[in-house]
Amino acid sequence: MASVDVSLKEMMTGVEGALGAAVVDYTSGMALGTLGGGKDLDLAIAAAGNTDVIRAKVRTMEQLGLKSEIQDVLITLGDQYHLIRLVTGRNGNGLFLYLVLDKSRSNLAMARHQLKRVEEQLEV
Repeated sequence: MASVDVSLKEMMTGVEGALGAAVVDYTSGMALGTLGGGKDLDLAIAAAGNTDVIRAKVRTMEQLGLKSEIQDVLITLGDQYHLIRLVTGRNGNGLFLYLVLDKSRSNLAMARHQLKRVEEQLEV
């Protein structure tokens, strides 16, 4: 099992082109930890904003009567991918992993695979 800090390091180093990573509690909108980012990528603001994305999707699924679980959400910008993966299992209720990637330098399939691996090992 991996701590939040170890998970953040694995997210940033395990995928080429990673620009920032966060572990976020979507019940509060607060980041439990962040790594990377910068003046053009405020991960605390991104964590809060993406909390709204997850809440909206969960609410929509409930309204539609969908029983499946969200695995991940992808937001594609002109030069970045924003990848959100919900943490499942007993340790992850209400958490998601957030990874921002440079679109020109990253492999989206590998990023999804890495986030799945990090999610399986995360212990909070």
